[in-house]
Amino acid sequence: MAIYIFGYGSLMNSSSRQLTGQTGLTCPAVVEGLTRTWGMVDDSYQASPLVAQIGDGIVNGVLLNVSTEGLAQFDRRERGYHRLRLSAANIDTELPLSDKDAVWVYVKNQPMPPSYERPILQTYIDTVLTGCLEVSEAFAQLFVKHTYGWEYPLENDRHAPKYENYAGIHPQHWPKIDQLLTQVPV
Repeated sequence: MAIYIFGYGSLMNSSSRQLTGQTGLTCPAVVEGLTRTWGMVDDSYQASPLVAQIGDGIVNGVLLNVSTEGLAQFDRRERGYHRLRLSAANIDTELPLSDKDAVWVYVKNQPMPPSYERPILQTYIDTVLTGCLEVSEAFAQLFVKHTYGWEYPLENDRHAPKYENYAGIHPQHWPKIDQLLTQVPV
């Protein structure tokens, strides 16, 4: 039996997730039956990260192979969320999954919307989209299209990063990220 985490936000970024723990094999995936939005998780977060919920949609991300110890490390990183097991039947990936494999996703039921006190951080967006671009530009476009809540307050903190797992992003990435953000649904 293999253990996987379905990462749909900052865990898509290889540099960011390595701040928490080592992961083995990673593989892009699309999960049916989830929605992804920007939202407040709890008072321990100073900004509004991405939140997945059971819903009528699709969410793209990456499957991360982890050990039991690694899973515990990511449980600490994803505080405020709860872990939910996904059915292999709802996962579209090139990875051969069996029903014995455990695929976990971190979800939050009924998150509060971002606010001016806890905005969406540009450095979090940069982290996520850089991770998407590790897969492909089309994968990044799919992320933008199937993420909701872009209308909430955003703080551009690029020159003084506030996101605690900000890693692997360089100023040369910004023009491509900004171009992708022009595709945000209005």
